[in-house]
Amino acid sequence: MAVDRIFKDEASEEKGDRARMASFIGAMAIADLVKTTLGPKGMDKILQSTGRGRAVMVTNDGATILKSLHIDNPAAKVLVASDISKVQDDEVGDGTTSVVVLAGELLREAEKLVAAKIHPMTIISGYRMAAECARKALLQKVVDNKEDDDKFKSDLMKIAMTTLSSKILSQDKEHFAKLAVDAVLRLKFLVNGTASGWAQRFLVEEVSYPGPDALSCCFTSAFFFPIDQGSTNLESIQIIKKPGGSLKDSFLDEGFILDKKIGIGQPKRIENAKILVANTAMDTDKVKIYGARVRVDSMSRVAEIEGAEKEKMREKVQKIIAHGINCFVNRQLIYNFPEELFADAGILAIEHADFDGIERLALVTGGEIASTFDNPESVKLGHCKLIEEIMIGEDKLIHFSGVELGQACTIVLRGASHHVLDEAERSLHDALCVLSQTVNDSRVLLGGGWPEMVMAKEVDELARKTPGKKSHAIEAFSRALVAIPTIIADNAGLDSAELVAQLRAEHQKEGCTAGIDVISGSVGDMAQRGISEAFKVKQAVLLSATEAAEMILRVDEIITCAPRQRENRM
Repeated sequence: MAVDRIFKDEASEEKGDRARMASFIGAMAIADLVKTTLGPKGMDKILQSTGRGRAVMVTNDGATILKSLHIDNPAAKVLVASDISKVQDDEVGDGTTSVVVLAGELLREAEKLVAAKIHPMTIISGYRMAAECARKALLQKVVDNKEDDDKFKSDLMKIAMTTLSSKILSQDKEHFAKLAVDAVLRLKFLVNGTASGWAQRFLVEEVSYPGPDALSCCFTSAFFFPIDQGSTNLESIQIIKKPGGSLKDSFLDEGFILDKKIGIGQPKRIENAKILVANTAMDTDKVKIYGARVRVDSMSRVAEIEGAEKEKMREKVQKIIAHGINCFVNRQLIYNFPEELFADAGILAIEHADFDGIERLALVTGGEIASTFDNPESVKLGHCKLIEEIMIGEDKLIHFSGVELGQACTIVLRGASHHVLDEAERSLHDALCVLSQTVNDSRVLLGGGWPEMVMAKEVDELARKTPGKKSHAIEAFSRALVAIPTIIADNAGLDSAELVAQLRAEHQKEGCTAGIDVISGSVGDMAQRGISEAFKVKQAVLLSATEAAEMILRVDEIITCAPRQRENRM
């Protein structure tokens, strides 16, 4: 009885099999929720907010669906909030649905093994052996065409089209794949400096060298010569969404487009622009001292106060003009009086540029965001060759071309509605992330369930060689891997049992490239179909799903804390 009183009254705990079952059920329910979105024929979900306006989102993006869920089950939170899906999305940009589905299948198999009285730690040990075996099987099959530019660009196109084939952009996947590949290839992946060959090898291949001196030298080289730094930084690729037209009307534009209009009386075109990007108040020509009271004995006194404010603003504008600029972009509002002063000086003043826009503008033009203007020599100005007003659909926007950051570009998305555009942006973002990762790690695999069958075959071999109960866990891992092509076939309305059996038979042949071709509804040659995936994505899916399943398998008790009591203040 004493033990029962350790917890507060409203706290609860579940132990042993009951706790483990609650964990399994929660994680499997999340996997079942998103698995219908997997593959080229996956379905979409409508997510409706309960907040004001009851906003609606239509998506089949695993990360977006899981982010939007309010979950009570603690094990389900491991798949969502521990961020297995979020980390997958942040790290490689794609494969969020696959990682959750694989983790769910591993737990489904583990549940059967636990019911057969196999201890969770034995299962975990078997899963670890199987995951390492599967990873080695993939490593033996990778193709790396980094040395051949044409083949590498072809690989990127295939990866982009495979990524987009399960998204809303699948009808125009060639068009959008080309946009994404062109945008990513504009990024400059250069080594800063010329590190010695062994230092580069140390960084890339993790080659260790004896002796503390050699090691410290390696770290020095790593510090001064970062290899491929920033290769996954997509800040210089901007995406603008403009309703109207069809998705096929989307295009890639060099330079930067700011979703703002040029004001009345401002110059509409500026060549060799010197741009001051600022975040400063330009609306102080009105008295607005909150919480203060000003008493005057006549209206002339009010006019004096306003005149003083106006003079103060004039001085500020003169300081800004003294920087020798011809374009001023401000994060905050610019009132009429300072706008007139800028127009008189022939300076283009752009107000209320949103924060994401202004930070990206500073980045691509090579400037810095300023907020004080007393020392012009310490302010870094941005530069571009031409600023002009352009029309996209019915809207006027400002186009900055010939910017300092040469790789900067803007993808303008057109579409029928905001829902379509939002989903198109999510799809394109996934493709851009995967491509930027592939430029960094150029190893490529075939897709369409081929990698899972390759891994399952090797894991089956390992199970046959492994004595004891671990072999059951390794076999279970193989069955979980085969579940991915099974679900892809099921989602396409195909006979998954027949196709997976055919696929298993094909993979007994040497050099097999067979996978599930959902277009023809049969087993097809993935190399001929041009269906490719990035090795980094597949590796991340495999390892993340195994670790998440292991974490949930280790659970034998769930303790729910008592809610914090509100203080009764009378």
